Amino acid sequence: MKTRATVMAVVCALALVGVAQAAEWTPLFNGKDREGWTVGRKETCVVENGLLVGTQTDGSGDNIMSKKQLDNFELRATYRVKWPANSGIWFRFDKGKGYQFDILKYKRPVAYSGTLYCPGKMFITRNLDESVENRDGWNEAQIYANGDHLILWLNGKKVGECHDKTLAKGAIGIQVHGGGALKNMRIEFKKIEIRELGPDDKPTVPAAKGQL
Repeated sequence: MKTRATVMAVVCALALVGVAQAAEWTPLFNGKDREGWTVGRKETCVVENGLLVGTQTDGSGDNIMSKKQLDNFELRATYRVKWPANSGIWFRFDKGKGYQFDILKYKRPVAYSGTLYCPGKMFITRNLDESVENRDGWNEAQIYANGDHLILWLNGKKVGECHDKTLAKGAIGIQVHGGGALKNMRIEFKKIEIRELGPDDKPTVPAAKGQL
């Protein structure tokens, strides 16, 4: 009887570990204010009508960073851009360096939103399909970062995948790029949510979809 009870206890404990690793999606932006975020120039980031909005009007950029530090996670974000723009979603950002889900249109080399950027490495993977992004409306970005395995999706289409060990942990952020050519750029987020991962958790593959 003791042996059977011990086995059952082990089974239950393993089940609880599995449940703990299968974390739920939780909001990183609460839809009300900048709680949980830091920003250098407060005028760069405001909350309007339930949206987290990044703007620049004088050529000066900034980064809007989460206070929460993450290593292994999935992220889903719904964004809309006023072009011309150069923005992106930082992840594992630490000490001035991070990966970025780029939101841009780049000419040399050709790269569109959903490109994976890292300072010092430039583009690690490039999205070459401009049509996957809705430049006039809302878009769904998704990131999977587990160990050195990184995957990016845009509107349900996988646009980048690689293994890279440059960065292991850091903040989530939104870049508002500086530069006179980008005056009046505006990027809006109405949802940013995360799911923390265990080392064996597989990606939540988004359903293919058309433009939002």
